[in-house]
Amino acid sequence: MTATTQQTPYPARRATLVAAVVCVLSLTGFWLAQRAAHVTMLDLDVYRAEGWTVRTGGDLYDMRATRALLPTTYPPFAAVLFIPLTWLSTGAMRMAANLVNLGLLVALVHLSLRLIGRRPARLPQTAVTLGVAAVAVWCEPVWTTLRYGQVNLLVAVLVLWDLTRRPGNRWAGAGIGVAAGIKLTPALFAVFLAAAGIALAVRRMRSGGAGWNVHLQRAAVAAGTFLATVALTAIALPHDSKRFWTEIIFSADRPGNGEDTANQSLRGVIARALHTGDPASGWLLLTALVACAGLAVAVAALLAGDRLPHGPAWAAVSCAVTALIVSPVSWSHHWVWAVPLVLLLAAEAIRRRGRRRRWTVAAALTGLTFYSFALWYVPHGTGRREELHQSVGEMLLSAIYPAAGVAFLAVAGVVTARAWLRRPPVRPVQVRAPRSALRVGGGPSA
Repeated sequence: MTATTQQTPYPARRATLVAAVVCVLSLTGFWLAQRAAHVTMLDLDVYRAEGWTVRTGGDLYDMRATRALLPTTYPPFAAVLFIPLTWLSTGAMRMAANLVNLGLLVALVHLSLRLIGRRPARLPQTAVTLGVAAVAVWCEPVWTTLRYGQVNLLVAVLVLWDLTRRPGNRWAGAGIGVAAGIKLTPALFAVFLAAAGIALAVRRMRSGGAGWNVHLQRAAVAAGTFLATVALTAIALPHDSKRFWTEIIFSADRPGNGEDTANQSLRGVIARALHTGDPASGWLLLTALVACAGLAVAVAALLAGDRLPHGPAWAAVSCAVTALIVSPVSWSHHWVWAVPLVLLLAAEAIRRRGRRRRWTVAAALTGLTFYSFALWYVPHGTGRREELHQSVGEMLLSAIYPAAGVAFLAVAGVVTARAWLRRPPVRPVQVRAPRSALRVGGGPSA
């Protein structure tokens, strides 16, 4: 390769520089807007209190932090990770959390684009990443994540980092295990990978084929890593670990009232529809149906191989959306998966020439859903539990994220089903396998 071909073309360098400037200006404007809004970063203060409680030997699940008297809701492994927060002053901690979260947002966009495997032609990857991050920072889930100092971006990045690693990487799956150790919901990705691995193994048995099952490997690594987090904290914090796994894990209302507008899960929708804070077990059957359907779509998309362009992205986002819908509590800031979701729909709009307008509208409307802050237009947060008395219109508005999630799963199901009805494209014989980290693995011949 000559020196000329190694150099970045001037227009590409200029595009990257412009995107970097725009990104810095947008993130700076975001920081100023948060300052003007006097954000409290309450959850970050809770994390620090958790770290301090572990550090001083207190009872983790009897602790209450901030003026709101917020309790600990995460597994004890998360509290151990929060200990370094106690080494910083409050101001330094908040500044560091903002910088880390903004960096994680850029990483989330980068990994999302890597998973999708498509970017606008003639634009360098770095320019696209920075440009998208400049816009994504203003969507409601990201705004609220930084407002509270939440860990949602970290969890999503850990998962996507795993799903974009090379199929032969022996540690692929560890990120999912760590994410599940921090917040239990990402464990659904391990279930998804295990189901895909089993389906792939059955298909191979029927066809008489053989080969390394990358999905089962990643599921096993994820499960092993998660169990390691449980074992380590059981040794370090036996009392807190016992309480969490025998008591706290079953307290669905511990994070807050189930009917809160911020709870953008199926359970929250049902609680508001029935005007009760506790829908009892009636929501479990519907949740189980959605979980099975969502996982089926995710597995089918992953195993569709070359039949389905952007198949790994369809699979990953379908699994994430399913986890958000079926979780007992999915606060609005948990929906940072809106970033890869909208990017996927935009990539489909670019790819589908004949139906580009339809997909462009779908991507735009989905983006508007997460940028509009529409769920906060209903009465909320007054202490009088007004969500128990919502009108039909208010209930529909406060169900906007789960509705978008169900619509996405329906579209993903149709797209995947159509892909399976098509014959896989014939790929030319390659002397050397392409160096690509864009696929979760499991093509048509896997």
